[in-house]
Amino acid sequence: QVQLVESGGGLVQAGGSLRLSCAASGSIFSMYAMNWFRQAPGKQREFVAHINTGGYTNYADSVKGRFTISRDNAKNTVSLQMDSLKLEDTAVYYCKASRIGAEYWGRGTQVTVSS
Repeated sequence: QVQLVESGGGLVQAGGSLRLSCAASGSIFSMYAMNWFRQAPGKQREFVAHINTGGYTNYADSVKGRFTISRDNAKNTVSLQMDSLKLEDTAVYYCKASRIGAEYWGRGTQVTVSS
């Protein structure tokens, strides 16, 4: 059982930066791969970034080079540093913890990028 709470969303101008955080509790954080997804109005939820238990990272092409995912197992947190934000990055961002046989989702945090 994992509980996830995202924070750090808000309003930012295009070209700016935001840092999202996801705090996990209720299980052994280091056993889970961590992910960020996002969903814009009228669109499917899409993959953004992944970091596994060994620190390997993977990104969607749309954010590669602009976003950085990291984890701090001692603090049970995963972060998403978002730079050079674009209007199309506007979405609700969700944190997901996953392992074989289970996945858990946070409730999301809104990111709005303005022109």
